[in-house]
Amino acid sequence: MRPMNLSLPHRRYNPLTDEWILVSPQRATRPWLGAVERVVQERRPEYDPQCYLCPGNTRAGGAVNPPYTGVYVFDNDFPALLGVENEELRVENSLSQSSILNSELETGVCRVICFSPRHDLTLAELPAAQIRAVVDTWVAQCEELGARDDIAYVQLFENKGEMMGCSNPHPHCQVWATRHLPTIPGRKLASQERYFARYGSDLLGDYLALELRRGERLVCANEYWVALVPFWAVWPFETMLIPRRLVGDLPSLLPEERDALAEVIKGLTTRYDNLFRVSFPYSMGWHAKPTDGAAHPYWRLHAVYYPPLLRSATVRKFMVGYEMTAEPQRDITPEEAAARLRAVPERHYLEERRGS
Repeated sequence: MRPMNLSLPHRRYNPLTDEWILVSPQRATRPWLGAVERVVQERRPEYDPQCYLCPGNTRAGGAVNPPYTGVYVFDNDFPALLGVENEELRVENSLSQSSILNSELETGVCRVICFSPRHDLTLAELPAAQIRAVVDTWVAQCEELGARDDIAYVQLFENKGEMMGCSNPHPHCQVWATRHLPTIPGRKLASQERYFARYGSDLLGDYLALELRRGERLVCANEYWVALVPFWAVWPFETMLIPRRLVGDLPSLLPEERDALAEVIKGLTTRYDNLFRVSFPYSMGWHAKPTDGAAHPYWRLHAVYYPPLLRSATVRKFMVGYEMTAEPQRDITPEEAAARLRAVPERHYLEERRGS
């Protein structure tokens, strides 16, 4: 079979979510007269007395943060989910169902994880040792919440930057633990299970082996982790973190794999910032196996990064029009995106500016 010319418009298949994406490389140079984002380059202070998340400050809900010195976790003051102890949820626990209109109550836990007391340092600017402390906190939260009988899935995610709807600039992420398996992890569960039943191996493991052979979509890697731009990436500089060992969740990581994860997060997020020399916005999420007690031997832990920037720090990708009514579409190819991320240095541009 003759290789496809990937410089022409084509579709790519995402086997994890059973979706297609349109790739249109010829559109990458089209004129842009649309929205231009403002770039905020001023440095934030180490401590902001007006920040709800800084140590010692009063949060919007009235609670006071302790004078924390490391990673800090607390229950979200404005959670998207309510716990089973809520009286109304105990009463209204029936399922409303018909042939078309279906609904069911959802319960769970929402928490906030501040990466450090520093108001001004994102993960890209923290040393790997402090990122390791964040990784350990992720593990602890997954262990605690995943052990509960009323929790079916633990979703860790970070929204970084105003462009991604982050409501507070203090570097942090969130954990939402839900009674039911959410839609996207549910799709990935079904896809990985089908693949395993057909081939006897895990989908992401076979995919990773293919990417390591080809090399064209790799961004950075170490002994235990690989960061790459997926073949089916939707966002311009979308990436995925995949462990080399078949492991289903964060608590199953060995100590050396946690160290290596901190290093690859540092390398990837620094490359993001260096690409356009700006604190790179993104939404990141971990996809682990469900916490239902089943083995799920086909599920390989992975993280996804969805950054919105397209051409520069001021031009972003919008999911509109064709994307909303037909299927996702991208301009620059995943191979070009990976090459550009590989080409930037791993030393943060702010360190270079400071001459440190």
